[in-house]
Amino acid sequence: MSKLQMKIAFLAGLTVAMLSPVLKAEPWNQKTVFTFNGPVEIPGQTLPAGTYVFKLANSHSSRHIVQVFNKEENHVFGTFLAIPHYQHRPSDKPIIKFDERTAGSPQAIKAWVFPGHNYGHEFVYPKNEALALAKANSVPVPSMPTELTEDTTKAVKIDGPEVMALQSAPLKAETPNGDEVELNSLFAFAYAYHAPTPFAEAPAKLPNTASSSPLVGALALLAMGIAMALRLRAARAK
Repeated sequence: MSKLQMKIAFLAGLTVAMLSPVLKAEPWNQKTVFTFNGPVEIPGQTLPAGTYVFKLANSHSSRHIVQVFNKEENHVFGTFLAIPHYQHRPSDKPIIKFDERTAGSPQAIKAWVFPGHNYGHEFVYPKNEALALAKANSVPVPSMPTELTEDTTKAVKIDGPEVMALQSAPLKAETPNGDEVELNSLFAFAYAYHAPTPFAEAPAKLPNTASSSPLVGALALLAMGIAMALRLRAARAK
């Protein structure tokens, strides 16, 4: 390789290095550790005060499946359905959002948001619990059939029958006035992500807000342009 070719290759590589975005790897399962100083409610049960690990399960479903573990991660308290929960700005810290309950009852976890994301995971509650939360907070709450409550505590294996039952469950929304409506009428984005497709191919990674592929292609074209310009300049100088 001539000195001119080496210079062209160096400058092209330097251009790509300077303009390429810095990509930060994030855990695919969004593992987050929370410590609660009082009892909290999750779908179908109440967790006593303590430290817990929240993870997204690698499920063969278009739905978000959340699992809650003990601190040591050797016990699963439950496996739960979730729908996308959006917020305007991402946070640099993990967030837990709560719904109020009646006096004397523990707060119910509404949603969990992983750091750096502007979307999180809103828990789907059994119908009877969702209706109580909707009335107490004057907001609609996503729901699933109450008879599947027991499956959330038994669904330890992601490929087990309990998880498949959750994946194919019809999701609804409970309203503050006691009506049950279709999920897509109040949670349109959630329904788009969570239509019942229990045997859908699992995505290789969680959805990103944008892809870097177009930028990488543009950078490659820019580098080629620089290389061609240098070749023409060298030819004219001879």
